Amino acid sequence: MELKRMSVSKEHRGQGIAKALIGEVLRFTRARGYRTVMLTTSNLQVPAMRLYEGQGFRKVSTYTPSLLGVLLRFKFFRYRYDLPGGT
Repeated sequence: MELKRMSVSKEHRGQGIAKALIGEVLRFTRARGYRTVMLTTSNLQVPAMRLYEGQGFRKVSTYTPSLLGVLLRFKFFRYRYDLPGGT
């Protein structure tokens, strides 16, 4: 399962909404028998990286999308959360 484009509006951040959404994604994924949730974020999303790591996701790879990305030091990080059981 892949988690894509999760966002909480600025005025509602810090209220636990993102943690609740991640919890719901994990329950949804588990209920359908999947074993893994994957997501991608960038080095510009430091609060998101902290959130994901705090919820048990682990960084599994890093990549730069282009030569311009190399010059600008822009990176993508791939995260993974493994669920017990599933298919």
